[in-house]
Amino acid sequence: MASNATCKNWQATEIALEKYYLSIFYGIEFIVGVFGNTAVVFGYIFCLKNWNSSNIYLFNLAISDLAFLCTLPMLMRSYAHGKWTYGHMLCISNRYVLHANLYTSILFLTFISIDRYILMKYPFREHLLQKKKLAVLISLAIWGLVTVELLPILPLINPMIAVNSTSCTDYASSGDPNVSLTYSMCLTFLGFLIPLFVMCFFYFKIALFLKQRSRQLATTLPLEKPLNLVIMAVVIFSVLFTPYHIMRNVRIASRGGTWKQSKCTEAIINSLYMVTRPLAFLNSVINPVFYFLVGDHFREMLMNKLRNHFKFLTSFRR
Repeated sequence: MASNATCKNWQATEIALEKYYLSIFYGIEFIVGVFGNTAVVFGYIFCLKNWNSSNIYLFNLAISDLAFLCTLPMLMRSYAHGKWTYGHMLCISNRYVLHANLYTSILFLTFISIDRYILMKYPFREHLLQKKKLAVLISLAIWGLVTVELLPILPLINPMIAVNSTSCTDYASSGDPNVSLTYSMCLTFLGFLIPLFVMCFFYFKIALFLKQRSRQLATTLPLEKPLNLVIMAVVIFSVLFTPYHIMRNVRIASRGGTWKQSKCTEAIINSLYMVTRPLAFLNSVINPVFYFLVGDHFREMLMNKLRNHFKFLTSFRR
């Protein structure tokens, strides 16, 4: 009797998480993320005159975040009402943009950490990887690489047709679980674990560099911002992305025929998986923080631009 009650509680939790947790969490991410990333995009366009390689990576990161955030209103409405009313193609494109944002963000943040290390290592000369033309080419290559990585995901997303509605299920809950698991494991390794290793490597290199510099200088304050940038990136990788990738693979595996589990276990796995999904995409809200940590005085430039614009409007009205 107690076991049945617990199972029903988990099944009710699964329904509540999808209807309320996902829609509310995505709504918060949409409001905060659109404001922050829009400010960054317009700030770079109208305030920044001399671009460097980091600016190019960060600008592409903001564009990727905005593209993802624009898909959230459809997801919010579908989860709140329990049905998808936007058609098959928008379902697939929505899921594609969602995953594209995740893996382009990881790669752009990885190259930003590399760029910060090179800047610290060679402060008085422009390294090849810091040339603006090469940064543009790398950015285009990232978009192309992620697109190629995600092409197999498109036929695996199968909207579930109900009597009077369509449910745009997420990637881990649709398609052939055996094929999906193999692809998901490959995507986890290539799109997440390898960039994580690269970022941790350069974090370690920066830590060693700062340790050496601390022996030579009385203060290491000028070097704190690059270190904070990489530390924050690693924290985002570890705290936000790792649980999502683990639970995504567990969710797909639980749907396979080789793993027999009860309805209660399936509800628990899906509930935990749903908890990790908005957390993984919380990076689109946090990413604008990086624009204030790369040493380009971006916040000061943006605030000065807004003050001048406000003064102009005030004087014009008078």
